[in-house]
Amino acid sequence: VGPKKEVAECKEKFASSVDPTVSQTFMLDRVFNPEGKSLTPMRGFKYSSWSPLGCDANGRCLLAALTMDNRLTIHANLNRLQWVQLVDLTELYGERLLEAGYKLCKADTPCGELGDFPEFQRRHSMQTPVRMEWSGICTTQQVKHNNECRDVGSVLLAVLFENGNIAVWQFQLPFLGKESITSCNTIESGIGSPSVLSWWEYEHNNRKMSGLIVGSAYGPVKIIPVNLKAVKGYFTLRQPVVLWQEMDQLPVHSIKCIPLYHPYQKCSCSLVVAARGPYVFWCLLLISKAGLNVHNSHVTGLHSLPIVSMTADKQNGTVYTCSSDGKVRQLIPIFTDVALKFEHQLIKLSEVFGSVRTHGIAVSPCGAYLAVITTEGMANGLHPVNKNYQVQFVTLKTFEEAAAQLLESSVQNLFRQVDLTDLVRWKILKDKHIPQFLQEALDKKIESCGSTYFWRFKLFLLRILYQSMQKAPSEVTWRPSHEDAKILISDSPGMGSTEDDQEEGTSKQASKQSLGDTGKGVDIDDTAEDSLHQSSDTGGREPMVEKLLEIQAQIEAVEMHLTREHMKRVLGEVYLHTWITENTSIPTRGVCDFLMSDDGYDDRTARVLIGHILKKMNKQTFPEHCSLCKEILPFTDRKQAVCSNGHIWLRCFLTYQSCQSLVYRRCLLHDSIARHPTPEDPEWIKRLLQGPCTFCDSPVF
Repeated sequence: VGPKKEVAECKEKFASSVDPTVSQTFMLDRVFNPEGKSLTPMRGFKYSSWSPLGCDANGRCLLAALTMDNRLTIHANLNRLQWVQLVDLTELYGERLLEAGYKLCKADTPCGELGDFPEFQRRHSMQTPVRMEWSGICTTQQVKHNNECRDVGSVLLAVLFENGNIAVWQFQLPFLGKESITSCNTIESGIGSPSVLSWWEYEHNNRKMSGLIVGSAYGPVKIIPVNLKAVKGYFTLRQPVVLWQEMDQLPVHSIKCIPLYHPYQKCSCSLVVAARGPYVFWCLLLISKAGLNVHNSHVTGLHSLPIVSMTADKQNGTVYTCSSDGKVRQLIPIFTDVALKFEHQLIKLSEVFGSVRTHGIAVSPCGAYLAVITTEGMANGLHPVNKNYQVQFVTLKTFEEAAAQLLESSVQNLFRQVDLTDLVRWKILKDKHIPQFLQEALDKKIESCGSTYFWRFKLFLLRILYQSMQKAPSEVTWRPSHEDAKILISDSPGMGSTEDDQEEGTSKQASKQSLGDTGKGVDIDDTAEDSLHQSSDTGGREPMVEKLLEIQAQIEAVEMHLTREHMKRVLGEVYLHTWITENTSIPTRGVCDFLMSDDGYDDRTARVLIGHILKKMNKQTFPEHCSLCKEILPFTDRKQAVCSNGHIWLRCFLTYQSCQSLVYRRCLLHDSIARHPTPEDPEWIKRLLQGPCTFCDSPVF
């Protein structure tokens, strides 16, 4: 807010002021007075927000975190289990305001002296974040030096400040740090005492519209236009739209925006829901020939206490709310001719978890789980002495629903549907077999379309089945070991090995319960051991070993099919991007020979493609050489390359090059390894290296 020396003098002046309205306001406001002297220290986080998938260097999410001392930072998970701070937005925004003289535009009146308490308050409130939210990923076109156009992804982060201003940061993707910031614009919302923020994103006739929904602690809710001049194909509102204007002193706690399809109007629409006290305010926005139609109302009679948390399943529009007394409401929107109505039903967590207090809820991306933060409730009319916070998982879908959704998915990516695959995994581990209906449906899908997504789904099922047949470990694998005095850090399952950490780890529980009959209180380890005892009693170990060998053979066959399909893709890229007799770093001849080495593999597409490539190569082989002894590295195995002197190099599963360096990447589930891109790699090889795992769809880092 000003030079350090001047700020320190002003703080001392306000703290010792004879005017109690100044001294008491200053001493009790933790924004001005973060150290707080005798007050509790400002540790922890006030709010956090996840970006969409595909924003960091590994194609995963960025995390915007707002600390209790009002510092807004962005973090990324660049290496496994390692979070890195990329940028401090509070510091950057403060520098921008300092350069502008703490004015939003040149026409503003000159600001007063820092020694004036109102000016001191103003400078703090204009850069004290209240909420921040990420937009969806939008695409811009960038013109290169040779007049070629390339699509560049960008994402927006809106930050709502205490004085009602909104800073909209634009980041180029992948976000790497300060250098990826494209712009920062500040919008005046005109909302007093703002409490919550959400993006409004609406698509009408292939035209994308955006805006920001702002809620106030006094009650009003409105949409603010956001002018995205740099983003092609995006439009905004001409003026703000007031969704609720009554100053009824019901604070807006949470806002969710859900895109839906209106079955009667035959067009897309936008449903905005906001938690206001114990009520849910809803607003249906619909663009017609007459303009923007707005229908709004409140849903009452849901909770006897104020709503503490709200979440929404964006796939079907279902909204979940909870109050602190352990009651969760499920609201299902049903369209009428004019607008819509809500059907709601009560989910009593006390029937599943016993007497609990709820502090927050969240629904998983595909709606398979509801995560609930709970503490112990009252027992015999008494509050518990200690609070133990737990994250409980309630299943919202049955195994059959999850399997059907995975089979009919338009996403066709297992990693993006990991909550659905977890339900399927849990069922197979419990029952120790793949249900017949799922096997038949999957085989039909593979026969009809042959998409590699269904082959990856089949591989996932076979691997879980293989895991369920194996003997369960006698010790819990995630629990730190007390025996190892020294352990290599890279191999250790967890960084903390002190007694305090172990006690803390065992006290944090995550229980998985179901609302239906499927899987109430099932212990996977116990069922695995029981089934093994049963199998050893009935038929001995030999049938189990034969079954495991059979599943292993099926796994290898599916992996080989996926490898061949990816090899064809790599060869296609080689053919499209190389000249005659050009040496690429990809072992093209070795991949061609590997594909044609199996007599049982008869793929006409592969034969034609290989014929064209060999004609282009003009009898050249371009083999890889061992960097240690310069001997030729033959292509005999898709996973590793071994030279005649016995030096072994692992192969990159994305380009099939040998990784002859000490650093390489692994996929999230440790299926495969991949090399890092190098500066001399052409663009098409760098593009191949950005792909996910060909076996499990996981990102590689």
